[in-house]
Amino acid sequence: MSDQEYMKLAIELARSAEGQTSPNPLVGAVVVKDNEIIGMGAHLRAGEPHAEVHAIRMAGEKAKGATIYVTLEPCSHHGKTPPCADLIIASGIERVVVASTDTNPLVAGRGIGRLKDAGIEVETGVLEEEARRMNSIFFHFIESGLPFVTLKSASSLDGKTATVTGESKWITGEEARRDVHVLRHQHDAILAGVNTVIMDNPSLTTRLPGGGKNPVRIILDSTLRIPLDSHVVMDGEAPTWVMTTRRADPQKMADLEAAGVQVVQLDSEVLDIPEMLQILGKKRITSILVEGGAEVHGSFLSAGTFQQVITYIAPKLIGGKLAPSVFGGEGLKQISDAVSLEIEEVTMVGKDIRIVAVPKRS
Repeated sequence: MSDQEYMKLAIELARSAEGQTSPNPLVGAVVVKDNEIIGMGAHLRAGEPHAEVHAIRMAGEKAKGATIYVTLEPCSHHGKTPPCADLIIASGIERVVVASTDTNPLVAGRGIGRLKDAGIEVETGVLEEEARRMNSIFFHFIESGLPFVTLKSASSLDGKTATVTGESKWITGEEARRDVHVLRHQHDAILAGVNTVIMDNPSLTTRLPGGGKNPVRIILDSTLRIPLDSHVVMDGEAPTWVMTTRRADPQKMADLEAAGVQVVQLDSEVLDIPEMLQILGKKRITSILVEGGAEVHGSFLSAGTFQQVITYIAPKLIGGKLAPSVFGGEGLKQISDAVSLEIEEVTMVGKDIRIVAVPKRS
């Protein structure tokens, strides 16, 4: 097998823990000697052993003289676990193949430097683009201090999210709805507007056959209209944070906090999306899945504060000029002002189309 094939296996191992490692990155490692895989592992959860540790432990004494393939530069600092670079040196591994360097200031080339200083051959950039894309959430958060924002929507083929009467269950099929629960498992937080809570009373939890991680539920509510008996307030299934403004009623704020809800009050008359993201970043929220209505999506669009769009399109036509579409707000006056996207993926999920797109790089 080639370096690329072994690295592909390491990337697959890393992906197996998607949704579990935040705020840490996804990392996989494979140890190879004489064209034989003798150890492999993935980082499973923050605070637990890194991928290199699992792989080298499996390889044991055979690691001496071997090659290790790692999807991200081995760490060189003492955090919750010891430095992986030191472990690699101590194991007797002679060659290290790295997909992507780490932009975390605590690492940032130091791991590779330590390995080279110890006389170990290091090669970088093998399947780098694939490895970086896998950790797009981690890199965005490390480099900006802000959550990685995914705008998720489900619509008919003509772009409608509901009928003119507001009926929206169910536009997409069961397979697409299950896929959305996978997205919830993979994000730190799920965000919706208070109108969604009032109209639909959703749980905003992850419901997968094998379980899954429930994200923090973030509700945008400028004046605290959220009902005290709503699921997100009462069910205790996941933390609920309500983002509000100085227009909020102090008594309602006290009632929500007594129910276990965390109320975050911005010192402004309106909910400013960039300011809110700054606050959430400081609270170590690395990723947000936005499942709001048209106005919430329109707010993120007009602020330009999103990194990914995932839309599910059902083979249905709804029509109606008053039927809601995915993005609300005032809209643009000129096509030249439109946000240009790069489509990264188009797949069929059941009978629906799933499109993943990112803002076009300047």
